[in-house]
Amino acid sequence: MPLTVVIADITTLATDAIVNAANETLLGGGGVDGAIHRAAGPALLAACRALPQVSLGVRCPTGKARITPGFALPTRWVIHTVGPVWHGGNRDEAALLANCYRNALRLAYEHDARRIAFPAISCGAYGYPAALAAAVAIATLREALADDPSLDIVLCCYSEPMRAVFQHALNAA
Repeated sequence: MPLTVVIADITTLATDAIVNAANETLLGGGGVDGAIHRAAGPALLAACRALPQVSLGVRCPTGKARITPGFALPTRWVIHTVGPVWHGGNRDEAALLANCYRNALRLAYEHDARRIAFPAISCGAYGYPAALAAAVAIATLREALADDPSLDIVLCCYSEPMRAVFQHALNAA
């Protein structure tokens, strides 16, 4: 199935690539980002530090994506993307979130990653309402699948309530 929703720890998935909901520094943080850094080991932090800064402290601007090896993870690649902080929906949050998915998929394609797992980008500390984020994610990923139906995309949720929101969005689309 080309687009599925699961409950899992994204750091345990044996995919070609997993997507990290990172912050602009790419130096680790909380939530998914912290879990991925811990599971990948210190080589991931070193690889992220080696990525060039585009401005002071920023290695990956919001909506963009960067790629590193997976190191100790059971995945070949980690694609880091920075989702938008929710400010009520009036600061291009939906467009920025869609760009996270598009840019992550572009890097996956460039690195021959066909099976990709995404977390619920921006739904944690960044406060994006889950139902709105899920609708953006599903619409954007469906566009990508229309262009390349050979992709196998997993939406990886850490909890049953989040899985239910993303599954509902998938079923409604």
